[in-house]
Amino acid sequence: MTDAASGPGLRPVRASRQPFAVRLGLSARFHALCARVPGLRLIARREGEALFDIVSGFVQSQALLALVELRVLHRLAEGPAPLAALAGPAGVAPDRMAVLLQAGAGLGLLAQRRGIWRLTVRGAAFLAVPGLEAMVRHHPVLYRDLADPVAFFRGETQPELAQFWPYVFGAGGAADPALAQRYSDLMADSQGLVAADTLRLVDFRGVAHLMDVGGGTGAFLAAVGSAHPGLRMTLFDLPAVVPGAVARFAAAGLSDRVSIAPGSFRDDPLPQGADAISLVRVLYDHADETVAALLRAVHDALPPGGRVVVSEPMSGGDSPDRATDVYFSVYTLAMQTGRTRSGAEIARMLGKAGFSDAQIHKGYRPFVTSVVTATRPIVEDVQKSV
Repeated sequence: MTDAASGPGLRPVRASRQPFAVRLGLSARFHALCARVPGLRLIARREGEALFDIVSGFVQSQALLALVELRVLHRLAEGPAPLAALAGPAGVAPDRMAVLLQAGAGLGLLAQRRGIWRLTVRGAAFLAVPGLEAMVRHHPVLYRDLADPVAFFRGETQPELAQFWPYVFGAGGAADPALAQRYSDLMADSQGLVAADTLRLVDFRGVAHLMDVGGGTGAFLAAVGSAHPGLRMTLFDLPAVVPGAVARFAAAGLSDRVSIAPGSFRDDPLPQGADAISLVRVLYDHADETVAALLRAVHDALPPGGRVVVSEPMSGGDSPDRATDVYFSVYTLAMQTGRTRSGAEIARMLGKAGFSDAQIHKGYRPFVTSVVTATRPIVEDVQKSV
């Protein structure tokens, strides 16, 4: 039996070296048998649909992008409409719009009855969930970077996405206020959802002073501050994002409870005084050596018994996750500076930085965020001397 994936220049896989189930998967005769046997037919059909979903994923995401950019979903949010009422404002010929609408229905976003199109619950949720639309509208940059995926994974391309994140190179990298604002706006659109899930996973009761490092314009602190009225807070981030943070805290009525410390954790020491420090969607933007240095700085900025909270989408590690190990891992690879890590890997890095009692809190929606918490030991100096 030869490997179905074999081709010119590839050595056939010896089926005898594969587990039994894989040998069946490589067997054309077994697939023919599955098509004839009712019980196996259902399993084969499900596997076939899953495989085709993978194959057609790029087209699905492009159809979604078209629905967003042509504002089809937005118009249907105002009420059901016929084909002509959607095609005209979008500048798309009716026959071509019909194909797009049918694709939207196939994705479960739209439905049609007697020539009238409407949003489904899924389509309505897409518009309502913070950050989803902004993420989709940002995707063309990533799509261009993946136009030649073989060259991309070989490291032979210069990803455009890397130019979108100048802030990762320190304060000097974010000297352009427009670029810094572009990043902050994109993150703020989804930060409310991240904050909500983080607050479900982490109990901030008992924390007197929380410092959010790399917190952008303060969306996370605004959410935590609203949930915990007695909490004092500090935002530490690049000078370019300070004006946006000042405006956000003023609008939320939090100005008297939040101090803003401009700086770059790559270039400047972290302020002292907080008994908890949060790193929300920060680590996966940076290389291992930068993360290791940051975690040591966080450790040193905290008092004994102080807590660190890491919240971001995380790899499934030994149990790969479709959302984080496909989407976020490729995204951070295109950024050229970061990496999507598993909760276990982050816990190990926290341990090396001097933290103890690392705990992994898998998110309700791992594609939004998961959390790892750890504590600076109270008796660490005694332990080191023993």
